[in-house]
Amino acid sequence: DHVHHAGNSSGIVDGAAAVLIGSEAAGRTHGFTPRARIVAAALSGADPTIMLTGPMPATRKALAKAGMTIDQIDLFEVNEAFAAVPLRFMQEMGVPHEKLNVNGGAIAMGHPLGATGAMILNTLVDELHRRQLRYGLATLCVGGGMGIATIVERV
Repeated sequence: DHVHHAGNSSGIVDGAAAVLIGSEAAGRTHGFTPRARIVAAALSGADPTIMLTGPMPATRKALAKAGMTIDQIDLFEVNEAFAAVPLRFMQEMGVPHEKLNVNGGAIAMGHPLGATGAMILNTLVDELHRRQLRYGLATLCVGGGMGIATIVERV
């Protein structure tokens, strides 16, 4: 019977982030250098009373669309709306702690609701480049029982 409280939940904070999505040709036309390629993305539904489980089915669906296994993913960003989310993700998906939220999660950095997805995707791509790794997966639980996951490849 886990209880969520201020100490194990992310703060709702101000923040902004942007992700530009387009073809490689369009990016180059406008002077941008691509940093990552979207391999697959997926949405899923879970029990809305326990929406914190949404990242797992979304991740499984994205991996299936990509024809990949969890072991092929080098780094994970799991939105830490509550401490239980990444803990459950690691346990259920078999992901080692050293590959997940390597720069901290939303409990440390905050959870700017409208910007969180872009924020963690940028954090993931930055870290893939810094470590010279290939694949990353960003996932979030979403109110109402949904989950979303995106697999990217560093370019």
